[in-house]
This record gives sequence, structure tokens and C-alpha cells, in this order.
Amino acid sequence: MLYPPSAVERAMQVKEVMLRAMNKEYSWLRAAEILGITPRGLRRIRQRMEQFGYEGLVDMRRGRPSPRRTPVEEIERILELYREKYRGFNVRHFHQTVRREHGVKLSYSCVKQILQGAGLVKKRRARGRHRRKRPRKASFGEMLHLDGSLHAWLSLVPGEKQTLIQVIDDATSRLLYAQLWPGETCRAVMTALRDVIQAHGIPQSLYTDRAGWAFETPKAGGKVDKAHLTQVGGALARLGIEHIPSYSPQGRGRSERMNRTLQDRLVNELRVAGATTPDEANVYLLECYLPTHNEEFAREPAESTSLFVQCGDLDLDEVLYEEVVRKVAKDNPISIEGTRLQIAKQAGRRTCTGLAVQVRRHLDGSYTIRRGAVFFGVYEADGRPRETTLRTSSAHKAPGAAQRARVDSRVVAALGTYRDSRRGGQARVPASGRLRLPPAGTTR
Repeated sequence: MLYPPSAVERAMQVKEVMLRAMNKEYSWLRAAEILGITPRGLRRIRQRMEQFGYEGLVDMRRGRPSPRRTPVEEIERILELYREKYRGFNVRHFHQTVRREHGVKLSYSCVKQILQGAGLVKKRRARGRHRRKRPRKASFGEMLHLDGSLHAWLSLVPGEKQTLIQVIDDATSRLLYAQLWPGETCRAVMTALRDVIQAHGIPQSLYTDRAGWAFETPKAGGKVDKAHLTQVGGALARLGIEHIPSYSPQGRGRSERMNRTLQDRLVNELRVAGATTPDEANVYLLECYLPTHNEEFAREPAESTSLFVQCGDLDLDEVLYEEVVRKVAKDNPISIEGTRLQIAKQAGRRTCTGLAVQVRRHLDGSYTIRRGAVFFGVYEADGRPRETTLRTSSAHKAPGAAQRARVDSRVVAALGTYRDSRRGGQARVPASGRLRLPPAGTTR
């Protein structure tokens, strides 16, 4: 029988080592270590040599197919899936998808070898071990990363780019929000914050880059000015969220790596799903991609206690808005970004001309106008006054307006007693400085 040169070379090496062991130059354990096999394997080779001579040193499996080989039909199915449906997926993403969607049982290494052997995937140098300089936060909700990525997310619509706003948790790498927007605007960022707060609560801190919506930077590349807040900065301050600026891409490594992962995976999945509009892509993101992504990449936090604070009955319209100051022109109109808001006749005023008022634009596109505690009205996104059934005294309940506090009738009675005592020359006020309220249900 003819054997391949590699088999003959291996048999000669085994023969030399066994002869030296028989000659007592070293022990059989040392011989097994030299050959890279176990002592039991060496005993079997010795038995074959005693039974068949030097031909017994040749591996009898040479030329025989492995009983654990992958069926040819399965290999052809995997190659067809990659060529016809999942072309462009990286090996890890493709392996996870075909295991989940098509019932492939092969290991990642086996699928990788099949794709590389067929020339569908290039061989790459192994990357060095990743080292993290900053440890993760310990608890879920302790710090969130928010970033936007401008990219051609819809490959079925060439020539168009959209901005993906994504929010991830530092402790768990959970992707809490991901939606496509025309740009990285204040409204897009505030909408992302609103959705995260409604779903999970108020986080302790938010880590972002120094984009124009995030911080004011007096000198390019310099420190941010935390004394002059942007619209988003003001909203975070009202919520009690610490806003942390990043001064380098390496500093926000987790969000940058998340953008790279999404650009690699999401573009292909949206193509396979047939998404051609941002609305279709956002539905797929919310219903399909986010659960699958978090199942694959999320990890358990070091501390099981969540640091998200539930907002309860907090009206987020009171917090998340863009506010500018405008002066009322003649005939009582206000113009903001090309939209004209007409102020109606206000009780007690002949005209509002010349007044400096605050105009708030809310996340639903509506506007509210006020001057301090005085509320002037609510307007649709196109400037039309919104019809309300609220009276003037209850107009504070409109979006973005504060509620009027209720006063206990006993406080009114106590204040009346205090005024009467002052007229008599002796003020009956306790040393503590607090008014003594009469028992509930009594009147003055």
C-alpha cells in the first residue's frame, strides 16, 4: 500500500522515538510526551508494531473519511444561504442567524471554515486581546451612553443616509433605544430620553460627545461650558441627570463599538427584511432587532439593584421641551422658525405687543406660550390654536404648565387669627415660628 509522504514521515519519527525508548535512553512516558500523545496511545502503537511490524506505525485512518464529517448536503445548504440571502454578513452574525432561523447545528468554527474554503469570506489576522481601561459601572441605570451615527442604513435605497440614535446601558451593554432619524437633533435626542425614561426610569448620568445639542464649547477642542446649558442640558438638569462630556472617541468606546456593530449587522438585517423607509426600519428595530440583539450581547450587572428612578406621575412635557424667548409683534403674533402663532385677547390686557414671552416646542410638535406664570395658549405644529375646554382659571393644566397648589382652609383661619392678634398689639405666634393650625373640621 502506498502512503502519503506526511504519513511516512510521521511513522519514521515514531519509529525513532520508540527505538530509543526500547534502548533505555528515556522512559516510555518521556517518549509519549515527545510524540505529543498519551501513554495509552503509545502502548497501542507499540502493540501494532509488534503485530504488523513497522507498517503498524502508520496511522490507519489515512485515506478514510471521518465518521463525524459534515454531510455534503448541509455544506451546500449553508453556502446557498450565504450566497442567496445573507451575503455581506460577517461569520459570527451569519452563524447566529442560520442557527436561529434555519436550524443549522454546526459550530461557529465549522461554518467559518466552510465559508472561507469557498472563498465567500476572507481570512483575517486574529486581533489582539481587548483590554478595558475603565471598568463598567456596577448597576443597571448608573450611566447611559447616547450617540448618533450617520450611515446608509437602508441599503435598498442607495444614495440616502439616515442618523441612528442609540442609547446603551454601561453596566449591561443593553441596547435600550435605537431609531432612525433625519438628523441628530434636539427633538431626536429628547424623544430617545423620553422613551427610555418611560420604559425604565430616570438614570443617574448620561455620557455623550460634545455635539452642539449636548454642550456649549467656547473654544474648539476645549472644555465645555457647564454654566450655559443647551436645550438638552437644561432638560437633563431638570431631571437631575448628571451630564458627562467625552473628549475623545476612545473615551466613549462602548458607544463607538456599538455603532460599528450596528453598521455591520443592522444594515444586512434591514436588507433581508426588505425595509425601504425609516418608518419600516424603526418598526423592525423595535419589534425584532432589539430583543435579539440584547439576548445576544447583554450581560448581567455586577450589582443586581437597578439605579433607575421611576418618574411616577411626572409629566415629561413639563421637562422635555425646547424653549426660546420671543417678543410679541404688532397685532400680537409670534414667529418661530417660519411658523406664526397668533396670541388671542388676554383678560386684563389691552394688547400683548412688545412683551417678551417664552415659547416652548414640545416633542409632539405643539407649542405653548407663557410669560412667567401667565399662560397664553396652546398651538398645533402648523400654528393653529388648539381647541381646549379649559377655562382661564384652569388653563395651567395645559401641556407644559404648572398645577396650581391647593391651600388648606385651616391655614387661612390661622393667618386671620395672626392678623387679628397683631392689630391688638400682641402677636400670638409660637416660638418655633410656625402657625398652630386648628383641628380639622373647625372654622374660625
